[in-house]
Amino acid sequence: QQQRRLQGLRQEAAEYYRDHRVPQRMEEALNALFPQRPADLYGELANYFSKFSKAPVICKLVGRKVLDGVGQPTLEVEIHCTVKNYEKRICSTVMSSHSQIPENALPETTEADEKERSDSVNTAVEWVNESLNTMLRDLKPTDQCTVDKMLGEYFTKKVEEKKEIQKQEEEAEATLALTSCTPSATALPGKKKAANPGKKVAVAERTIPPAEPVESVLCGSLAIGGTSLAIAKAGATISRIPLYLHVALLKCNQDSPKEITLPLPMVTLLNCEKISPSKLKLVKEVMLIPPVQLSLKQGIERVLDIQKEMMRLLEPPGKAPSPQVADSKKGRAHNTGKKAPPQALKRISHLGCLITGCDNLEQPLLLMQTACNNIGLELGTDMHLAINCAAHELMDYVKGKYEILTGTFKRPDEMVDMYVELINKFPFIIALIDPLRKEDRQQWNHICCALGSKCYLIAEDAATYISKLKIDQNINIPTCSGVVLKYINQTRVSDLIELTGLLDGQRHITILGSPDGESSDDSLVDLAVGLGARFIKLGGLSRGERVTKYNRLLAIEEELAKNRTLREANLEFIAFAEESQPEKQLYDVLPPPKQDLLPPQLSQPALQVHSLPAQLPENSTRT
Repeated sequence: QQQRRLQGLRQEAAEYYRDHRVPQRMEEALNALFPQRPADLYGELANYFSKFSKAPVICKLVGRKVLDGVGQPTLEVEIHCTVKNYEKRICSTVMSSHSQIPENALPETTEADEKERSDSVNTAVEWVNESLNTMLRDLKPTDQCTVDKMLGEYFTKKVEEKKEIQKQEEEAEATLALTSCTPSATALPGKKKAANPGKKVAVAERTIPPAEPVESVLCGSLAIGGTSLAIAKAGATISRIPLYLHVALLKCNQDSPKEITLPLPMVTLLNCEKISPSKLKLVKEVMLIPPVQLSLKQGIERVLDIQKEMMRLLEPPGKAPSPQVADSKKGRAHNTGKKAPPQALKRISHLGCLITGCDNLEQPLLLMQTACNNIGLELGTDMHLAINCAAHELMDYVKGKYEILTGTFKRPDEMVDMYVELINKFPFIIALIDPLRKEDRQQWNHICCALGSKCYLIAEDAATYISKLKIDQNINIPTCSGVVLKYINQTRVSDLIELTGLLDGQRHITILGSPDGESSDDSLVDLAVGLGARFIKLGGLSRGERVTKYNRLLAIEEELAKNRTLREANLEFIAFAEESQPEKQLYDVLPPPKQDLLPPQLSQPALQVHSLPAQLPENSTRT
């Protein structure tokens, strides 16, 4: 009887293996490997049979609270998959934190923001470890669209739950207010409305468009963005390709791009203080953009040379190295090795750049020009400048004007005239970021018509919340050359792919920017390369979390050059239609206004926008 049972098991095993074609594949493997006689026979057998194994699936998500580059709490998401019957940690991603609180905010405002951020991270960790962990189990990490769709539905459900809770709270407060209402209490608001401050606000609101309400960030929304990006990294790891190529394949519907263009870096060199005694408030960042003729490596080296010279120029006269050398000749040479570094070296912003204060708009530009001239470089040829104005931080809503210098105010129309004069005087400035508030759309039209053919007019503040940008296949932004996109909160990889596709179709340029609270995760660089961004804005060449991303960009350049798939970048400006035209643009091809920005070997002309032709001319090309 036992022999019959063993015979039955043998027959069952044979059928099982035959059903899975094991004998056939074993014979194929042995026949294929014998001529090769590999040194690691069992390793090659494992590789051979791994082709027939099941695709890895998600088995666990782990969320934890970590710190970002400025010591603020943020979210890390870790992906574990079942690979060949074993649980395996695949990858993790750390989200960058972003705050809308201005630098000069009151202490209590900053404290409230920090508490809100901490609560949001705690909620995000809970979402990842509980709901999302269960929801995404057994899905393939390579199926980004399915995962992002589920994440979007989950987030929408959470938003609806919050709205319902708020509605109940408001109804309870209204009921309480009605029961405790007295005649004297109802009379006070009426008197306040008739007071002078109310009139001043009303006048200001008639003068300028009121500020759009800040979009509330749902507590825990980091979990959506963190999980989506972690899944993308896991998909790339499982597919054994770099993340940038994985993202490019997702954007191109799995058609492998023949060539890839690296985004040009906007390297922040100066962070201008907006706090007294400095008078200048308008300029937040002065950035360097290497010319397209240089490789990324050459461009970074040139920026570092300029940074060294800038450090020397910013050293206080009383602490310059030369007087210290003179003192050392008087018998104090033994102290030189213990002296503190120059003040400029100590003053490094969280953006990874030098901090300085200026008294007028031209001062940082002349300082930059001097630094370049001192090392034999010419701005406009050997290096270009971009300025982050951050004008939305400067509006005085009582006066209805921008405070560009301490005590100096300008109306929105005057701001346009000022920028036109600035670009005419300093033509090496090829990009202005947030020169106006997003609400001043008429002035955005004016400045784009006046300067669009000479430099990029870029919206960053208007693109902070990606969920508000897309409305029925249209981009809800002022007239501009392009936008700075940031991967924060509930942003998903699919959102960026869809949005950059729309921006490409409308001939807007895409800039991927790092938030203020940057982490050491370098995925942003792969996203920028895979999405085909024109520029990448990473901050300065100091601080580990910033430099890590530049190193990743350099590694990608080296890899693409080795594979001969690196395409040279170019700079093309857009001449906008007259202000009377709607904010829609189609493009004809005309010569560029600035020939020095194109490399000599490029003969293609730059794009120029015209006012609503019925269709593109037959002989026009799209680049």
